[in-house]
Amino acid sequence: MATCVMLRCLSSNFTSALLYRLTQLPPSRLVSRAYLLRTLSTTTRLSSALKFTDKHEWIRVEGEVGTVGISKFAQEALGDVVYCGLPEVGTQLAQTDEFGALESVKAASELYSPLTGEVTEVNTLLADNPGLVNKSCYKDGWLMKMTIANPKEMDALMDEKAYERYIRSIED
Repeated sequence: MATCVMLRCLSSNFTSALLYRLTQLPPSRLVSRAYLLRTLSTTTRLSSALKFTDKHEWIRVEGEVGTVGISKFAQEALGDVVYCGLPEVGTQLAQTDEFGALESVKAASELYSPLTGEVTEVNTLLADNPGLVNKSCYKDGWLMKMTIANPKEMDALMDEKAYERYIRSIED
């Protein structure tokens, strides 16, 4: 019993000291490499088949159709998404064409097509619930589906490990 009380006191003191220390750091230091690694490592299970762009869009290709969304890193940087502007079905896109925009409480960000193809579906749930992008960016918060006109363009995209290295390089 005495051991439990002692451990609780130590734990409480450690937590208080850690919180005090964190409040003394400048905001730029609070987003540390450890935080970045934790954030990225939570995506491994969900994104094993994803490819990423340097503008933080992802695509998951199944057959000749790709599902497009934004990365966890991007949605965290944006903050709470309040509006999704998406293309119309049938829109023809070339790789890197702008296809829409996301607006958040902090910023607005354009969206760029990861591949060349035609928009076959948009996520209509985002019209009423744009926060799905924040809650489930790799599942329910996808943005659009598109046909893949040139599968060789996939070679220019990053796999998850390359994308993690890219994120670390822009954070340093």
